[in-house]
Amino acid sequence: MGHVGCAKSIMTAPDFDVSHSTIYQRIRDDIVSGRLAPLARLKIGELAATYGTSTNPVREALQVLRGEGLVTIEPNRGARVVRIDEDFVRDICEIEMLIEPSLTRWFCTIASDPDIAELERIQDQIESLNFGDPEKHGQLDTQFHMVIYGRHYNRHAADLWWRHREILRSIARKFPTSLSRRQTVVREHRELIEAIRKQDAEKAAAIVAQHVEGSGRHIIEQMRLARLKAPGSASA
Repeated sequence: MGHVGCAKSIMTAPDFDVSHSTIYQRIRDDIVSGRLAPLARLKIGELAATYGTSTNPVREALQVLRGEGLVTIEPNRGARVVRIDEDFVRDICEIEMLIEPSLTRWFCTIASDPDIAELERIQDQIESLNFGDPEKHGQLDTQFHMVIYGRHYNRHAADLWWRHREILRSIARKFPTSLSRRQTVVREHRELIEAIRKQDAEKAAAIVAQHVEGSGRHIIEQMRLARLKAPGSASA
């Protein structure tokens, strides 16, 4: 059976009301940063007042965050923040190791010379930047992967990738990127471009799986190190 909608344009944002997306992003970032503490109760009225909005955008944002695993909502007990720890990151990365290779295999069947040229252009910028500006690097890295995933016919999978990526970026920006991880990112991107150029879908998928696993492992290691150094820890 052919895939319906293969020619859809590149995705630009998660598929929900964009007028509410800023509230969603602010609550998400406050959860990831710890400004909204783990297990804290989230009262819709208080959140609306804090973020200067009405209650409807807050309700929608909490439902989205619930779907992402950042919030739990129980009948008659309301919403609470989940604990952002190493297990949380591991779980997201395990899901992404299923999604991203599949998206990559499909892209290998449609990738054109202009697509490959765009990947090379973005990668050249990443290497020129040399991780000197973490925020700019994150934007370029997102653009790189968006070229590969953004036209996929399965919008649910592509949107889930986007949401997970934004969560992991929010967590990762709190920590430094090691030199070895920087070198690995550059090497894997170049290997991925070459596999796509050769239309080697299985090799490209394997590179992406390795890329995701390595990214998750690096974040988890940084989280664990920060926890061990925190005041009151056994090794602090």
